[in-house]
Amino acid sequence: MSAAVPSEYLDLLQKPTFAHLTTLMPDGSPQVSPVWCDFDGTHVVINSAKGRQKDRNMRRDPRVALALSDPENPYRYLQVRGKIVEVTETGADAHIDKLSQKYLGKAYPFRQPGEVRVIYRVEPEHVSGSGN
Repeated sequence: MSAAVPSEYLDLLQKPTFAHLTTLMPDGSPQVSPVWCDFDGTHVVINSAKGRQKDRNMRRDPRVALALSDPENPYRYLQVRGKIVEVTETGADAHIDKLSQKYLGKAYPFRQPGEVRVIYRVEPEHVSGSGN
């Protein structure tokens, strides 16, 4: 069952707020990575390179959690727990450039030779926030 992101927290997904993405390792232990993200109105959208630990984890187990703290007030935060409902390479290079514009103000400068970018769409199942 999907959950909506409350309107009073949408700004955290629209401005360059780092999300801390939690995925599950094969043994069930958590793995956390800071990631760039955006929001398509329904899904939290993240991007990574194929073969990274978080990529392997999300492909194996789609359950994830994200926490975003407001850079202007770290006591204000949004938590999203959900599942990956789409994994695609289509449009992923353009998407990482879009995210890089949001976070760095320029095209993605960290691309590695042979790197394959991947988009993951997270369907929120539980959303909570604090600190308005």
